[in-house]
Amino acid sequence: MPTATPDKSLLEAQPRDAGTKNDARRVRREGKIPAVVYGAGKQGMPVSVDPRQVSRILHSETGHNTVFDLALDGERTKAMIVDWQYEPIKGSLLHIDLKRIAMDQKLRVNVPIELVGEPAGVKQQGGILEQIAREVEVECLPGDIPNAIELSVSELVFGTVLRISDLPKNDKVKYISDPDQPVAHIITIKEEEVPAAEAIAGDAAATPAEPEVIKKGKQETAEEGAAEPAKPEKAEKSEKKEKK
Repeated sequence: MPTATPDKSLLEAQPRDAGTKNDARRVRREGKIPAVVYGAGKQGMPVSVDPRQVSRILHSETGHNTVFDLALDGERTKAMIVDWQYEPIKGSLLHIDLKRIAMDQKLRVNVPIELVGEPAGVKQQGGILEQIAREVEVECLPGDIPNAIELSVSELVFGTVLRISDLPKNDKVKYISDPDQPVAHIITIKEEEVPAAEAIAGDAAATPAEPEVIKKGKQETAEEGAAEPAKPEKAEKSEKKEKK
């Protein structure tokens, strides 16, 4: 018997008692994650949800901008995930915030910016494409939220910068981010030449110094050489004794 395909547009939630961290841990031990639902003029409500359903939504094509049906207390309302937290070590979901939305009311969300095309500054000038802004804040109806905003970089060369104002115009989407904010440009990485003086100093530093033992040996040899003239004096004293 074939298994049913999970519905990515549905998230089931169960009311829970708001309390201490121990209550949140108990929810996680039961295989759920704590969440809060608010919006649409209603008071916030603590709930628990299935982390697998949340992960399917977050990893879908529209990601956290996905509009889905929230099933709660026998009712279904449109909702979105507006915030989520992961456990830093294991990477498991810890908590999410859900917001009820009205499909006829505009909202503000962040949408990814995707660069398309091969820049002339890379193909002809040997530069490197650098993307500065990866998201843009937009305002639109929930049903008009784009998966991403595509920006062509084919004509991008050294000395030019693509900005938010260069994003394609859309009558259904209004850009809220600063229009002068840079999105992408062409950069180059120059190899720094080492000055001759620094190169010589580097070679000198690379030459191993003589062992300290050799230096001591030279000093001892010099001292012995300085002490040699004292031998004739001893010989003279012995001759005087013989004369006496």
